Formats: sequence, structure tokens, C-alpha cells
Amino acid sequence: MSPIDSGDTAWLLGATALVLFMTLPGLALFYGGLVRSRNVLSVLMQCFAIAAVTSIVWVLVGYSLAFGDGGPAQAWIGGLQKALLRGVTVDSVSGTIPETVFAMFQLTFAIITPALVVGAFAERMRFAAMLLFSTLWLLLVYLPVAHWVWGGGWLARMQFLDFAGGSVVHINAGVAALVAALVIGNRRGFPSQAMTPHNLPATVTGAGMLWVGWFGFNAGSALAANGSAGMAMLVTHTAAAAGCVAWMAQEWVRFGKPSVLGIVTGMVAGLGTITPASGYVGPGGALVIGLLAGTVCFWATQYLKRRLAIDDSLDVFPVHGVGGIMGTLLTGVFGAAALGGIGHPDGRTIAAQLGVQLVGTVATLAWSAGMTWLLLKVTGLVTELRVTAEEENEGLDLVLHEERGYNITS
Repeated sequence: MSPIDSGDTAWLLGATALVLFMTLPGLALFYGGLVRSRNVLSVLMQCFAIAAVTSIVWVLVGYSLAFGDGGPAQAWIGGLQKALLRGVTVDSVSGTIPETVFAMFQLTFAIITPALVVGAFAERMRFAAMLLFSTLWLLLVYLPVAHWVWGGGWLARMQFLDFAGGSVVHINAGVAALVAALVIGNRRGFPSQAMTPHNLPATVTGAGMLWVGWFGFNAGSALAANGSAGMAMLVTHTAAAAGCVAWMAQEWVRFGKPSVLGIVTGMVAGLGTITPASGYVGPGGALVIGLLAGTVCFWATQYLKRRLAIDDSLDVFPVHGVGGIMGTLLTGVFGAAALGGIGHPDGRTIAAQLGVQLVGTVATLAWSAGMTWLLLKVTGLVTELRVTAEEENEGLDLVLHEERGYNITS
């Protein structure tokens, strides 16, 4: 009898579509609405281009390096046995689903991670430089970390817990974003000049798509239509709602009025922070994680931009990086059976699992930071990283793509 389970397969097919929906159009609209009108097409273009290039790299070598057998190097990276998806046929199986579905599901994670980094250098990085950097970053940062955690690498052997991408996606992208913002430099006029979002309705629309799509992201990571997927969906929604409320409350107290931008950013913070824990914690833990996400990430955005004056344009590090770090560590706390979680591997204590989580967090942070800096420097040797001051003032839509986002005539 075939080990393929039709229910699991149907769920993963749907979850795969949901995760791709998070990037196209979810993240594209979310980011596109946050920039100024003269740069909206450049952000949409970057998201689409990353999706296309990442897909090709994934077929050529990406899937194999992340999930292939690395032999003597297995602790660090996979091999090339599955390059060009060799051996991935209509009959090959991964667990209870076709390997084609597993490969496609994991591809959607590889797409959204470098796309998240786009938010750090929005409105000032050259398109060619973005493409080269994103491709190198996928190969040398994302794929190794994905293998460490999910492909049988050294963190997997330590039983490091990351259900759906707290380290692989959010710490990785958040730290890369911070480094990119520092290397490329601030936008002209930052922080003295107001740089308000040009289309908040588009941002809210994209945020709604992210909230829905995140169910595929987290619940799909159960790789089955089972109780684990159901709980992951429940705690994901709980944390998102708590993140909304916590961020809204912080703004209300600090500024006297809650903002639309704030409530959707709090949602993203809640979602990113629950991601690593989503398959391991219960609703109570999710509620605490979401409330902490909305509070801590709010203050991280205030500190980064107001105190440090670092122009991470769309708050990638304070939301995804800080949220990913916090969620990965809290997985070691709220995953404990005594706190409503499923229990830690081998009956570990909270302190023991927290130690493992800390190792994985620091390793991901260090690898992403160091390699991102190096890859940006290499990219800068090949092509200019950012547009000129005149081009930045004119806007990337016209300068890089010879198009306008809005052609309104009276």
C-alpha cells in the first residue's frame, strides 16, 4: 500500500498555496503600501523577482543543499544528490505526502525569507545589486541554516526546536536586515524628514493576507492534517490577536491614539514570535508570547529608529529579528508540559531546553550577521549597492523600471 495519505497531501497542497500567497501578493502589498508613492513598484518588483529567482535556484541546487544527504558534511550542509530535483518523481514520498509537495512547500519558505529583507533597504538599493545579494544570501545563509535545523544538521541533532522558522526565517532575515541597513546607509533625509506610508489601505490588505497565509506557514509545518496542525493554527491566531492588542495599547498610552499601522505591525510581531513555538505550546503560552511580542517589538522599533537612528525602513529587525529571537527562546519555556506545551525532548527541563535554544539563536544570529556583511561587500565590488542622491529623490520606479505606480490624469 502507498504510504501517501490523501488528507495530509490535500492539506499540504493548500498550505503551500497559502505560504506563497503570503509573499505574492501579501508581503508585496504590505511593503508596497509602506513606502512613498515614487517607490511602490520597485518594492513589488523586488518581491516578484525574488520569488522567481529563488524558485530557479531551489530547483537547481537549493532543495538538495537544504534537505539532501551531505555525507561527511551532513552536520553543516546537504549534498547535491537531488540537484535539478533528481529523483523527485510522481512516485517519491516524504513521510505521508509526495516529495514534490514537500519540496514545493519548503520552496515557499525559501521565497519569503529573502523577500523579508527587502524591507530594510527599500527606496535606495539598486535592483541589480538586490538580485545578486539576494541570490548569494539564499545560497550561503538561508540554505545552510535551513539544513542545520530542518535537514538533519547539527542543530537538529541537538533537538533544537523551531517548528516553522523562528531561526531559519525570522532571526535570519531580521539580522540580515539590520546589517543591510547599516552597510547601505540611511535614506536621504532620515530621520529628520517624515517618510510616511503612501497607501495604508494596501498595507492593511497585505497584512490581512499575511494573517490568513500564516496558517499555512505554521499549521502546514506539521506536514500532516492532524492535531498538531490544529493546535498550531489555534496558537498562531491567538498570538496574532494578542500582538495586535498589545501594540495598540502601547500606542494608545504613549501617543494618545492607536494607529492602523500599529495594529497591523503588532499582528506581524505576534505571528513572527509564535512561529518557532507554534507546534510546541498551548493557547496559554501563545497568549503570553503574543502579548510580549506586541510590547517588546513596539519598544524595539522606537529604540532602533528614535535612539539609534538606524534606517531599517520597514522595521524588519525590530519586528522579525527581535520577535524571532524572543519566540525561539520562549519555545524553551512554554513548550514545557507543566506550562501547557507538549513537553521537551527526552524529558528535558526548561533550563536545559532553553540552553539548546540559546545555542541555536546565537549561531543563527552570528552566521547571518557575518555572512550578510560579507555578501554585501562582495556585491558592492560587482555593482553599486545604492542609487545616487538624485535618483533616490526621483524615485526608484522611474529610475530603475521606467514606470510609475500611479498615472492619474485629471
